[in-house]
Amino acid sequence: MLRLITIFAKNYIVIHLKNITKSFNNKIALNKLNLKINSGEIYGLLGANGAGKSTTINLLLGFTKADNGEIKMIDSNDESKIEKDRIGYIPENVNLYPYLSGIENLDYFSKIANLNFSKKQLEDTLISCGLEKDSTQKLISDYSKGMRQKVGIAIAYAKNAKIYLLDEPASGLDPYSSNELSLILKKLKSQGSTILMASHDIFRVRETCDKIGILKSGVLVKEMYSKDVTSKQLEKLYLDFMKN
Repeated sequence: MLRLITIFAKNYIVIHLKNITKSFNNKIALNKLNLKINSGEIYGLLGANGAGKSTTINLLLGFTKADNGEIKMIDSNDESKIEKDRIGYIPENVNLYPYLSGIENLDYFSKIANLNFSKKQLEDTLISCGLEKDSTQKLISDYSKGMRQKVGIAIAYAKNAKIYLLDEPASGLDPYSSNELSLILKKLKSQGSTILMASHDIFRVRETCDKIGILKSGVLVKEMYSKDVTSKQLEKLYLDFMKN
């Protein structure tokens, strides 16, 4: 039986998944997953397609329920339950309205969350999340994938999200945009946000994250700090686990 508990502690946010098991049609997606993400930490969940990365994020978002285990989400700032609007979700492809501009999309999604901002505030938020000032007025249909992701991050940032969950955020990005993504996530981290980044991009995970977990067939087979491995060492570790 899954128990979802929200606990409040002062000055930090923690995500803790304990002995999480999840199956779909009798196929195990997660097998006794234990995962802890500390306040102000960028955690990279590295794994191949079907490893259970998206399932982990969907559990945290409440999109699906675990068969067994316990999820704890700890928030300290306002001593109230972490609501969904305090969690920022950035999927691989951010769904926005193509015939609205970046600033109009941010305004629309902010108002859905009962937040009203001036045009200047909306523009400043988009710029702080990496969008060029001239691009804020352009239609989303003219945006690259990287630009749409910045709007997605801005939507979460505008509602003061404390936790960011990203599913394959670097997929399909050119090297420049991928590096920009890393810088934005590190900026959010410096402001106290806790970030879970699920990806199969070994280099980007190594360059962006503080801590890395390798997930294989629903099992967390290895955890390490990024400072303790080079990209080549991480690649070798990853490939060795995938072969066995």
